[in-house]
Amino acid sequence: MGKIIKKHFRLIVQVIFVCLTNGYLYGFLKGKIYTGKTKKICLPGLNCYSCPGALGSCPIGSLQAVLDGRGYRISLYVTGLLFLFGSLLGRFVCGFLCPFGLFQDLLYKIPVPKLKKQKNLPGHRYLVWNKYLILFFFVMLLPFLVKDITGLGKPWFCEYLCPSGTLMAGIPLVALNAGLRKAAGLLFAWKVFLLVMIILSSVAVYRPFCKYFCPLGAFYSFFQKISLYRFEVKTDLCTKCGKCQKVCKMDISVWKEPNSRECIRCGDCIRECPEHAICKKIHFQNKQSVE
Repeated sequence: MGKIIKKHFRLIVQVIFVCLTNGYLYGFLKGKIYTGKTKKICLPGLNCYSCPGALGSCPIGSLQAVLDGRGYRISLYVTGLLFLFGSLLGRFVCGFLCPFGLFQDLLYKIPVPKLKKQKNLPGHRYLVWNKYLILFFFVMLLPFLVKDITGLGKPWFCEYLCPSGTLMAGIPLVALNAGLRKAAGLLFAWKVFLLVMIILSSVAVYRPFCKYFCPLGAFYSFFQKISLYRFEVKTDLCTKCGKCQKVCKMDISVWKEPNSRECIRCGDCIRECPEHAICKKIHFQNKQSVE
């Protein structure tokens, strides 16, 4: 039993966290969105506010909501929570606490005859920068600058691009509400098309949305080298055998850059290292850390 838990520890944590943060079962039964007090709390992962079971809010959706308001004001509560999650955990959030990350992990595990599983899409080294463009333009710039006649903007990423919102909110709500089914039009069809493309690519390629499109992962990546929780390579033990990169589904040369912007802290490299040269650290200061 202990070996099974150890082997699947990350998956267990992912499932538990998703269930805890999307545990409003009545919402799934009735097609209604939970509006209780906890909905004001931003969750760390890409967890859609409109998901019938969601007990909290998506940080990207919340950020856009405060950026698209009147007066060009920015909420210190929302930005403060994002900085807190980033400074404490970095992209550990992506690996352990994001519902859409779990969804992609499960899709990649699906065995498909004659399909060769891949780590990356062609042009990976250039495509990884796409998520930063999405963060800058669709999450920050457009909601902040483009306003309608009433002085309000739109949540551009959530409305036009986010597949997590389509999966967790759009499809369940449309399926459970006759009025929404009648109102669903071209935009909903476009969002479903994007979701289907992500689903199909996720079966063959590991976490394509996380690697190339997720603005939340892009934001947390800025904290990788300074977050409280980090990875460290013991240079006196490391032989640069490359086994860490071989097992890494994010395709990172861990011995060169243990705190890469692309690392989701899954821990596969730690388990695979034959020399036990890679370890997890909690850094309180630059020169002081504990395992």
